[in-house]
Amino acid sequence: MSLWYAICDAIPLELLQWDFMKNALLAILVMSPLFGLMSTMIVTGRMSFFSDALGHSAFTGIAIGCICGAASPTWAAVLFSVAFALLFSFVRSRSNQAADTIIGVFSSAAVALGIFAATFGGGSFTKYNKYLIGDILSVTPGEIGGLALVLLAVLVFWVLYSNQLTLTAIHPQLASSRGIPVHLSQAIFTTAIAVVVTLSISSVGLLILNSLLVLPAASARNLARNLKQYHILSVLFALGAGLVGLTVSYYWGCSAGAAISLTLALIFAVSFCFRKVRA
Repeated sequence: MSLWYAICDAIPLELLQWDFMKNALLAILVMSPLFGLMSTMIVTGRMSFFSDALGHSAFTGIAIGCICGAASPTWAAVLFSVAFALLFSFVRSRSNQAADTIIGVFSSAAVALGIFAATFGGGSFTKYNKYLIGDILSVTPGEIGGLALVLLAVLVFWVLYSNQLTLTAIHPQLASSRGIPVHLSQAIFTTAIAVVVTLSISSVGLLILNSLLVLPAASARNLARNLKQYHILSVLFALGAGLVGLTVSYYWGCSAGAAISLTLALIFAVSFCFRKVRA
């Protein structure tokens, strides 16, 4: 981190005079490509609502971790979310119900279980507010390191499986006929979403986390002419919105997560207008 602090000190910007802003900026630089890549997988795989359900399961895991006295409830949440994602994949592969129906079942169960765990024994719900709103300005170097490791794993996964995952999302039967392990690919994908959502929830906040996993790719889809442009634009939109949102939050004193989400919504609106003009 000392090298990163030295780089920031060499940049003549007022907001970079504070260590917490330097940490937040580094977190943005790590999280933005992570959200951008995951967003393309989520939108292509029609899993937008599933990422929201995973956010609820992550909150449930945090509440259970706090009840059990875990030193770091985030890791308890990671384990719970991964188990939740794998269970969802198992049920989805063996049910003839529509995916959105299964997601609705899991999401509602996760919300109810989270509230039950958070208020168990008359406990106060207010201590969990930070996970609902998030605060990227309080991110620690350890959390940034964890996100960096996840980004590296997602990059490897994307390089190795992006084509297979795209085909699986578009036409699972064709993917299976080509020898692609559809169920395994979906299980790995849902596990990756679970880890990303859980590690990001304290920085971004549960209430707007899903928008950051959907809007970058949704905006890129308005303009991209091929898969390469689709992925590149999604990452660039996520990165640009992260930098703008962080700057706005510093000068206007608002939530960074909300500012990033609103910036992405504006990018989507502009890209939609250009799509209409181009059409």
